Amino acid sequence: MNKNDELWPAIFRGALPVDISVVIPGSKSVTNRALILAAQADSPTTLRRPLVSRDSELMVQGLQGLGIGIVEQDATVNGGFEYQLTVTPAHMRGPASIDVGNAGTVMRFLPPLAALAHGEISFDGDPRSYERPIGPVIKALEALGVSIDHGGRYSLPMIVHGKGKIPGGALSIDASASSQFLSALLLVAPSFDNGIVVTHKGDALPSMPHIDMTVAMLRDFGAEVHVDLEAQSWSVKPGTLHGRELVIEPDLSNAAPFLSMAMVCGGSVTIADWPTHTTQPGDQLRSILTSMGAHVSMNDRGLTLTGTGTIHGIDIDLHDVGELTPSIAALAALADSPSHLRGIGHLRLHETDRLAALTREINALGGNVIEHEKSLEIIPAPLHAGVFHTYDDHRLATAGAVIGLVVPGIEVENIATTRKTLPDFPGLWSSLLV
Repeated sequence: MNKNDELWPAIFRGALPVDISVVIPGSKSVTNRALILAAQADSPTTLRRPLVSRDSELMVQGLQGLGIGIVEQDATVNGGFEYQLTVTPAHMRGPASIDVGNAGTVMRFLPPLAALAHGEISFDGDPRSYERPIGPVIKALEALGVSIDHGGRYSLPMIVHGKGKIPGGALSIDASASSQFLSALLLVAPSFDNGIVVTHKGDALPSMPHIDMTVAMLRDFGAEVHVDLEAQSWSVKPGTLHGRELVIEPDLSNAAPFLSMAMVCGGSVTIADWPTHTTQPGDQLRSILTSMGAHVSMNDRGLTLTGTGTIHGIDIDLHDVGELTPSIAALAALADSPSHLRGIGHLRLHETDRLAALTREINALGGNVIEHEKSLEIIPAPLHAGVFHTYDDHRLATAGAVIGLVVPGIEVENIATTRKTLPDFPGLWSSLLV
């Protein structure tokens, strides 16, 4: 049997309340942005508690292929061990071959950086990566004078011909399909000869918190960034980035399935080290889950969510926090009233078509999900045992695990896909419940 066809029996708990505390691994979004910025700095950077997952490892390997020095170590901090990465900038050059897997941040953030190297840098990835959009990044780089071989497809696989520098300047981009298109250019813009002025032309930008994260991290590394939201324009001045020590926040989006334990079973879940101020979209879980019936509080231990086991339906626009949709959909399927999850058409271009996949899988278990072009209507219905397919999508897999908490006989296909952003989701999940 192919490893991806293996079925993981979801852990059934029923109405037995939980009382647990969990440490969530570091944020993928922060880790991979920090790696790109550190590679351009004028001195080494130490990343404390970065994520270790397939996506972050692909980013590390891609940077190492360009010549960037990256050393991992377990450092002693306050009497305990802490995983760290030390990134030492270097002159980047090809030839190099970079595997992007199915990681959006890798396939979109690394090509602009590779264009600053000398030589040919080839990019390839999983079959699904050929279908995911990166055309706006390719077109933007070509407009800035970068030569890229892509066979006229404006997609992977491709070869970037790096010349060691990019003039920069002003350009327009349509980033309505993914905010990562815009972040990809901004993150490398300080190294352009003339910086960059990027104007978004198109439908509303999704995941604005991720763009805010990019801007904040650029400034943390010493970049000068100006934002004109009314004009949908971002300007980054050319300049030197400075190495620094950075503690990576826990991945708040990955907290969603763990917080869901208390939502569906009752009891309380504490997420350690939840930041009091953050640009992570996952921070909106506090208000979203409160609206669905939870009580949320913050103290020096972190964030604690207390649930009753009763979940209320919700009518919400998730345009800016689309990555939370699979977890919210799983909860909505178990709620006491209907839900409408709006503004999520861009999720059709993620690891899989998440709207179609959620509809298909929840309905296969007896659910009643109505799929629209940009939204899902979820009408709670009695669910039954069955296989929850994941389509190589880590967030589909965790959604299946949540449903399995209170629906006996759920088997999740390819639970290993969660390694994209969580090192050992099945092990952590089991340790908290068994």
